[in-house]
Amino acid sequence: MDRAASTHAPEPPGAAVASPWRTFALSGLAVFLVSLDATVMVAAFPALRADFAAVSAALLSWTLNAYTIVYAALLVPAGRMADLLGRKRLFLWGVGVFTLASALCALALGPVPLVAARVAQAIGAALLTPTSLALVLAAFPPARRAAAVGLWSAVGALAAAVGPAFGSLVIAQASWRWVFLINVPVGAVAWLRARRQLPELSGADAGARPDLAGIALLIAGVAAIADAIVEIDPAGCLPVHSTIAGGAGLALLLAFVAWARGRADAALDLSLFDDRGFRWISVASLVFGAAFSAMFLSAFLFQMGVWGWSQSLAGLAVTPGPLIVIPVAMCAGKLAARVGHRWMLVAGGLLYALGQGWLAWRIGATADYLRVWLPSQVVTGVAIGLVLPALSAAAVAWLPPARFGVGSGVNNALRQIGGAIGAAVAVALVGRSGAGVEAFRTLYELLALAGVAIAVLALPLAARGAPAPAAASVEAAR
Repeated sequence: MDRAASTHAPEPPGAAVASPWRTFALSGLAVFLVSLDATVMVAAFPALRADFAAVSAALLSWTLNAYTIVYAALLVPAGRMADLLGRKRLFLWGVGVFTLASALCALALGPVPLVAARVAQAIGAALLTPTSLALVLAAFPPARRAAAVGLWSAVGALAAAVGPAFGSLVIAQASWRWVFLINVPVGAVAWLRARRQLPELSGADAGARPDLAGIALLIAGVAAIADAIVEIDPAGCLPVHSTIAGGAGLALLLAFVAWARGRADAALDLSLFDDRGFRWISVASLVFGAAFSAMFLSAFLFQMGVWGWSQSLAGLAVTPGPLIVIPVAMCAGKLAARVGHRWMLVAGGLLYALGQGWLAWRIGATADYLRVWLPSQVVTGVAIGLVLPALSAAAVAWLPPARFGVGSGVNNALRQIGGAIGAAVAVALVGRSGAGVEAFRTLYELLALAGVAIAVLALPLAARGAPAPAAASVEAAR
């Protein structure tokens, strides 16, 4: 049975618990750790490259991409598992796996064990993310859910914003291993308190069992594509390995499409793409995810590799942009209700192109933060603040209410897949030691083109409103 079909079923017993803020605190803490960990690892990549100097940048890139790909592939099935197994139980599994995997990451003696531990982290993160919001929604009465959803989203956004600076500070004072070790005591406390204090909530129906074959095909296909990209020579040469991996990846993704078509329990519900608006938004989300990931990673590589800045200084330098995103996104949500998602995406995409084009034009070997980097940070921060909430809302704007949940999950998964592709592109172009200014110029030109692509992809969208944000968020969590 399609998980989305249960979105209008009656509330499960115990939907309003006595201490909603206690539930929010525990769920929010777990989501904060997951969101923080994603951007912290981008900051840690230069430190990993220095610590494992004998290892290729392509192999090290899997410390980022293995997490992103597995997380994306499991995000939608995890929601179904919550309906099948119970939200509290799956939340505890998620926190436990994430915490244990964090300890394994910190103890990893080489890149291969680290990548394996990152895969385990991604499994834990995917299990707890949809269940955490579902627990929050069940804890609050309907009249207070919109505020709870907004605050839950803000927790994740704040973690992502402070992640680079926090991670850079930790790495500069200790090592990249402490980025993972910090998760262990916090995760252990969250697990113990959640086990005692959270109510057990079953889904509105029995759910559908995870599509294990589809998950495997999706992970293998995206991983092969990312591997093909990351092995491409910066000069543009296409190694035999990349050709084989790229071909295998495309074949696996085509096999996934053939497998998933018509299946109600597919890892990604392909019937959503019958809707023209959802198709355009999905491609825009994929492009945005790639551009966002490549932008963040390249910032640290450029400032530390070309300008010679320290880890902590680079972390502070990239913080203004994410901090600008939060207030802009809050205002953009209200503005979108009046002008529509299309024009928010067009404006945001063009501003993103302007911010990245500025870097392509102005960066040089001599550090000039105030006149070169900071203006780009401000413009790009505004752009992301406009694009991100518009993509999330537009993903469900053209779907019937019963499909809000699965539509949001698929859109988020595609954005994560785009992130893996973007990281692979950044590593291929500028991830190797000694990458010069011209290589970074090429990357920023590509990112500027990505911004234009987002604007162009938004033009065919109909200028009609989206569902109320609170309603969409409630449906997306179930």
